[in-house]
Amino acid sequence: MDVIHLKYPHQIDTHVEATSLAIGFFDGVHRGHQAVIKQAQQKATALGVKSAVMTFDPHPSIVLGGRNERVFYITLLEEKLAILEKLGVDVVYVAHFTSELAQLSPAAFVETFLHKLNVKHVTAGFDFTFGAFGKGTMADMKALANGAYGVTVIEKQECEAEKISSTRIRQVLQAGDMEQATTLLGRPFTTAGIVVHGDKRGRLLGFPTANVQEKEGSFTPAVGVYAVRLCLQNQWFDGVCNVGYKPTFKNPEEKQLSIEVHVFDFAKDIYGEEVVVAWHKYLRNERKFDGLDALKAQLEIDKQQALDYFAQ
Repeated sequence: MDVIHLKYPHQIDTHVEATSLAIGFFDGVHRGHQAVIKQAQQKATALGVKSAVMTFDPHPSIVLGGRNERVFYITLLEEKLAILEKLGVDVVYVAHFTSELAQLSPAAFVETFLHKLNVKHVTAGFDFTFGAFGKGTMADMKALANGAYGVTVIEKQECEAEKISSTRIRQVLQAGDMEQATTLLGRPFTTAGIVVHGDKRGRLLGFPTANVQEKEGSFTPAVGVYAVRLCLQNQWFDGVCNVGYKPTFKNPEEKQLSIEVHVFDFAKDIYGEEVVVAWHKYLRNERKFDGLDALKAQLEIDKQQALDYFAQ
């Protein structure tokens, strides 16, 4: 898969092969997004051209509207690209979203990012907008084609009579509903990070943990205990994970979130290793225990619940 970075107005390569393009931000690359991408791929096959996806980086809300809070992504760009490659996309355009790009009129956007890039067909969701202030609609996309490209609009994709959206997925992640997140995404939600040194209390309890420092901008699910799988060097291991503030040991006023994974039957030193945590099932909320014996007893219960879950 070719990845081409575009920066308006300077880095726009006009000498590219013809494509059928799926366009959108695609945070999460969820089942709704996959419907758009699949249709673009089918059109590519029919037209005898390459399939392409255009996404944007960073999130437009960082550039627009003066938001002060940090933006957390369901899929960071690196993961998004990996998912698109697995889906069989030929080319990905990553358009660097800047204030200059945001000021383009719908007509100028189409001229720059569709006509100049030799796009023969465009596929997007029914609610995709483009151009300054999001004034361009899919009806405008068709009107501005001037016969140069075809347009397909993908209607609202639903699950349980509700739209599949990145906003909805964030809500279920905040609620800890990993099984619903898996349904909406079409795969388990994952978090990439690096194993760093922690306080090593897990070893004293007989439950050594990998303390995972997630990558900047990652969306963290609800505080609690989960059945998870951890990927290390392309191999998956079952485990149980605590997301939270370790109230049994720490002052509740100290709000430093940690992600700690206990991997079953695993004894290797993996500090500094890049890992991926796949979140499968919420087991319980984090809570404070009256002493180490009570905590250890609960950890045994958590481990057995996770083992039972994966055994199914």
